[in-house]
Amino acid sequence: MNLLFIADPVEHFKIHKDTSFAMMREAQRRGHRLAVSEPRHMHWQRGGKVLARLRDITLTGHATHWFSAGEPREAALADFDAVLMRKDPPFDSEYFYATHLLEQAEREGARVFNKPRALRDHPEKLAILEFPQFIGPTLVTREAQDIRRFHAEHGDVILKPLDGMGGMGIFRVGPDGMNLGSIIETLNRDGSQSVMVQKFLPEIAAGDKRVLIIGGKPVPYCLARIPQGTEVRGNLAAGGLGVARALSERDRDIGEALGPLLHQRGLLLAGVDVIGDCITEINVTSPTCFQEIFDQTGCDVAALFVDALEAAVAQAIR
Repeated sequence: MNLLFIADPVEHFKIHKDTSFAMMREAQRRGHRLAVSEPRHMHWQRGGKVLARLRDITLTGHATHWFSAGEPREAALADFDAVLMRKDPPFDSEYFYATHLLEQAEREGARVFNKPRALRDHPEKLAILEFPQFIGPTLVTREAQDIRRFHAEHGDVILKPLDGMGGMGIFRVGPDGMNLGSIIETLNRDGSQSVMVQKFLPEIAAGDKRVLIIGGKPVPYCLARIPQGTEVRGNLAAGGLGVARALSERDRDIGEALGPLLHQRGLLLAGVDVIGDCITEINVTSPTCFQEIFDQTGCDVAALFVDALEAAVAQAIR
């Protein structure tokens, strides 16, 4: 297959842990050809197809100069067997516009994973609202008084913006309410931005678990991201310690309940974040943790993903 990865600049990849790199490595091992582009390099003009300025690449196997690239060229997204949208959040206006270009490319015959409409329909913080049976007490609001009322009811809460990633902008406010006002001002901006507030789950001490769902099925192992020191966030980007574990019965129940539905909607890969027994987010833009799980358990998550990708492309061609 000819595969096009639309992602952040490959020069910035940290290949010892990057999931997109793991996908590329497994795909090349199977003989698939690789090309890379960025959302800003896509364009469309009436009378033509969605094009991308891209580079064909080959992985070298070296730790530093890890890829070689051909000269930049333009090609239609529909000319590839599969287009993988792997741009990291934030899900801002430009990301939103990129999904519309990708959807136009689909109308022209491109096969895009994850499906652009599914990316738009599943904002990573708000997607959990569809599954109240799996989440803890949660509030989404633009009203400061609602946040104060929720805090008064639950005492110990987490506040976060709806467009953050890697633990950015997450605050914990305990029963004393210290700094609640300034945190509301920072996140809410006088009612101009919505905020998610959730009851603090003490099970975070055992880790914020990333449960990966590939092709509608949960991967047998998750990565528990454990906060370190006085930090409340388990995110690896915030210094959390990643420990791979077999799925608990509850983790598996969540994965098996959500997996078929997400897959049906065009999400070949999703990362469900679970603290204790509760879902906190559903990541669909560029879920990670492939390499950490493989390194610690031997479960080849990248191989499972490429298996699912090959099957999805074969089914689409039929």
